[in-house]
Amino acid sequence: MRIAISARALDINAPFDPRFGRGANFVFVDTESGEWEAYPNAAISASGGAGVQAAQFVVEHGAQAVVSGNFGPNAFATLKAAGMRMFIASEGTVQQLVDRFKAGELQEVDAATRAVGLRHSRGGKR
Repeated sequence: MRIAISARALDINAPFDPRFGRGANFVFVDTESGEWEAYPNAAISASGGAGVQAAQFVVEHGAQAVVSGNFGPNAFATLKAAGMRMFIASEGTVQQLVDRFKAGELQEVDAATRAVGLRHSRGGKR
């Protein structure tokens, strides 16, 4: 199976990036062969619709499942419409998450995990 994992760098040993639409990169891994390739997330600087654009990108690159920290409603709907399976993670490297995926240790989601308009601030109260 070909999976996409949001990552902070373009490497199989890169730290996981919990952001989906605005995550820095995607690492695509073939779980059978271990072969991988990585691409920057072009949607990171989108003024709007980053989640949908990122979802379209991973679908176009042949992923059958995606691992990230959160999926907003629009990204979730786009991925679901493409038949994509979605899994939640909170930490680790891309390789560690591949291993956890193969071992069946990641939680699959069946609904969006973040509401539209929810923003995380850098400090201060929410």
